[in-house]
Amino acid sequence: MTQESPPPEPSPEKPPFSEQIADLVLKVLKPGGVTCGGIGAFWFLFADSDVPKAIASALIGVGLSYAAKLLEPIHQGNQRRLVSAGKAIDAGFDAITGSVIAAASGFENKYLLCQASDCETVRSDGIRQHEGLFTPLLKEVFVPLALDTNANLPGYKALPGEEFTREEQNIWQFLAKVRTLPPFRQMIILAWGGSGKTTLLKHIAYRYGIKEPLHSAPQFIPVLLILRKYRDMLAQDKPLGLPELITHHHIPSLPGAADLQIPAHWAKEMLKRGNAIVMLDGFDEVPKDKRPAVSRWINEQMRQYSKSVFIVTSRPKAYRDQDVTDRLDLSTPLWIKDFGVKQRQDFVEQWYLCQERYASGGRDTPDVRKAANQAATRLLAEIEARPELKALAKNPLLLNMVVAFHRRCPGADLPKRRVELYQEICRLQLRDRPKARTLETLLTQCDAQTILQQVALAMMQNRMERIPRTSLLKGLTKLLKQQGEEIPASDFLDQVADISELLIQQEDEYEFAHLSFQEYLAATQIAQTKQESLLHSKLGDDWWKPTIRLYAAQVNPTTLIREAMRQGEIDLAYACLQETTKRLDPTLQAELQTLQQTITTSRYQQLETYLSTGQWQAADQETYRLMITTVGKEEGQYFDREDLLNFPCEELRTIDRLWVKYSQGKFGFSVQKQIYLECGGQPDGNYPGDKIWKEFGDRVGWRVKGEWISYSDITFDTKAPSGYLPCSVIRGVVMVGIVGVGGGGATLLSHRDL
Repeated sequence: MTQESPPPEPSPEKPPFSEQIADLVLKVLKPGGVTCGGIGAFWFLFADSDVPKAIASALIGVGLSYAAKLLEPIHQGNQRRLVSAGKAIDAGFDAITGSVIAAASGFENKYLLCQASDCETVRSDGIRQHEGLFTPLLKEVFVPLALDTNANLPGYKALPGEEFTREEQNIWQFLAKVRTLPPFRQMIILAWGGSGKTTLLKHIAYRYGIKEPLHSAPQFIPVLLILRKYRDMLAQDKPLGLPELITHHHIPSLPGAADLQIPAHWAKEMLKRGNAIVMLDGFDEVPKDKRPAVSRWINEQMRQYSKSVFIVTSRPKAYRDQDVTDRLDLSTPLWIKDFGVKQRQDFVEQWYLCQERYASGGRDTPDVRKAANQAATRLLAEIEARPELKALAKNPLLLNMVVAFHRRCPGADLPKRRVELYQEICRLQLRDRPKARTLETLLTQCDAQTILQQVALAMMQNRMERIPRTSLLKGLTKLLKQQGEEIPASDFLDQVADISELLIQQEDEYEFAHLSFQEYLAATQIAQTKQESLLHSKLGDDWWKPTIRLYAAQVNPTTLIREAMRQGEIDLAYACLQETTKRLDPTLQAELQTLQQTITTSRYQQLETYLSTGQWQAADQETYRLMITTVGKEEGQYFDREDLLNFPCEELRTIDRLWVKYSQGKFGFSVQKQIYLECGGQPDGNYPGDKIWKEFGDRVGWRVKGEWISYSDITFDTKAPSGYLPCSVIRGVVMVGIVGVGGGGATLLSHRDL
C-alpha cells in the first residue's frame, strides 16, 4: 500500500493579489523606469514570487502597462483594491512612452471600436432607405469578394494544400501571409464602379476593429482613409505625413472619438512596428492632375513604414494610366471578380433575411425565415431566367439596386438593362416615394430630375465628382429660375439630399450617390436635348465613355457609332452597338446589321495584321483584348464560365479563322478543341478532371516535365506544337484557353461554334 503524503504546511497569510502586483511594479519603476534591465529584474521578481507565471508572461508580453486592465476581469469582486493598485502603479508611469500609456489607458481598444463603428452599417451608394427597406449591418450581408492575382510571386511556391484557387481567393488569404510574404504587404485592389471596393475595405476595418480577423490573419490596427477627403491636402508641396494625418484628421473624424486623448507619437510608433493595416480607398477619385503628387506621398509612406500593410483601391484605368516617374507602386495587384452564382444567392438570401427580421421587430423565428426565403427564391429564379438580369447581378451595386427595387415594388417587372435600372431608381426616389408618403416636398412641385440632369452634365463637362455647396446653390438658383420656380435653392438642395439621396453631402461639398448616377443623368440630359454633337469631341476621353454608352442605350446611336469609327474608337463603337442591340428595337435592325459588319471588320484588322506578319505574341495579347472587351470587361480581368458559354458565335469564329489561316492550320481554338476531345474531354463545358486536362497541357506544350510553364517560357513561333497558341496572358500567368487552367478553358473548348 502506498503511503500517503503528509498534509502540506499552511502557507503564511499573503497580502491581496493586487497589492502584490502594485508592489512588484513599483519596485521596478522607481529605480529608473522600464528599461531592458528593468524588464529582466521585473521577470525575476515575478519568478521569485507566488504570482502565477502565466499572468506574469501576459503582463510582460503587453509591455508591463496593461496590468490594471488584465486584472480587472480576473478580480471583479476586488474593485476597491484594484483602484488602489492602479493609483499606485500610475505614480510610477511618468517615464513611459506614448504607446505604453495608450495601452494602459485603453486608448487602442477605444480607437478600434471607433473605427469598427464607422464601418458597421451598409449604406450602399444610390440606395435610399425608406418604408420597407432597412439599413443592414455589414456583418449580416457581407459576401466575400473573389480576387484574382495576375502574377506569381518570385521565388514563392505554395506548400501542399495551401495553393490558391481562383474560386477560393479572398483578401483574408492574402492577409494571412503578410508576415511570410512581404509582397502581400502592399496590395492594389482594382475594379470598376460598384464592384464592392469600398465595402471590402470597410469589412476589413470592421473585422480588425472588433479583433476578429479571418483565416488566421495576424491582428492589425486598421486605418481606413477615403482619399477623396484628403486629396487636396496630400497634393500640397509639403503634405502631412501619415502619422499626422491619422492623429489630426482621421481619428477625430470617427464616431465616438471626440473625447479620445491620443497619446503622443502613438500613430508613428504603431506604423513603424508594423502593427497597422492602412487602407487608402479611391485612388481613381483623385483628380488626374493631382495623382502624381498623391502617388509620391503614398509611395513615401510605404517606404517609411514598410513593416505595416498597405491596401489601395482604384478603378483600373486610373491606376494603369500613370506617368512612369510618379507611378503608384504596389507589389501585388488584385482584381475583384464579378459576383458568381453562389455570391449572388448568399447576398440575396442574407439581405432578405435582414429585411424580414427588422420588419418583424427583430424576431428570428421560422415564419420570418420562411417569408425571407420565399422572397429571395422568387427573385433569384427571375434573375436566373433572364440573361440580362444575370448580367446586372454580377455587379454588387446593381444587384443591391435590383433587390431594393424587388422589395419596394413587389410584382413589378424588374428592369431589363442597366440604363432602365437607373431610370427606375430615379423615378422612385424623386417621384414615387414622396407621393407614396404624401410628403409635402418641393421635389414633386418642379421637374427635379431635369434640374439634376443639368447639374450632372455641368459636372461632367467640368470633370467634377464633387461640387462645393456655394457653387451648387448658385447653379440651382439659376436653373430653378429658368423653370419659373420661386423655390429657394437651399430648400431644394436639402430635400434632394434628405428625401431622394441622389445627392449626398460630404462636409461642405456634394456628390451624386454614385458616379454612375451622374453619368446616367448627364447622358439623359444630352439625349433629351438632342446635344449628341457635344459627345463627338469626347469619344477618345475615358472620363466620358460610360456616359456615352448610357447615351447610346437611350437613342438611335448610328450617327454616334459612325463618328466613333471615323475617329478610330472601334472598341467604343462596338460597346455602343452592344448597348443598342440589347434594346431589340426592330426599327434599327437594318442599320445595325450594316454597322455590325463594318465594326467587325475594323475590330479584327489589327489582329489580322499581327498574324499575317508572324507577330505571334502581339496576336496572342490582341486576341485576349478583343475577347475580354467583347464580353463587356476591361483588360486585366478574367472571364467567367458564363462569359464563354454565351460568347458571340460569329466573333469566336472570326478569331479562330484568322489564327487557323495564318498559322497554316497549326494554331487556333478549333485546333485546341480537337486535341482536347482526343484527350477525352467532353463537349459539355464541364471540367474534365485533372488527368485529361494535364494530358491536354502536355499535348499542346503548356506542360513541360509535368509542370505548367510560365508565360515567360512561351515560345512564339511555328516550331511549337499544334494547339500551342493562342494562350493569352494577364500579367505573367499562363492562361489556358484564355481563362486559366481548368473549367474555364473546358468551357471555351466545348463551344458549339468551334
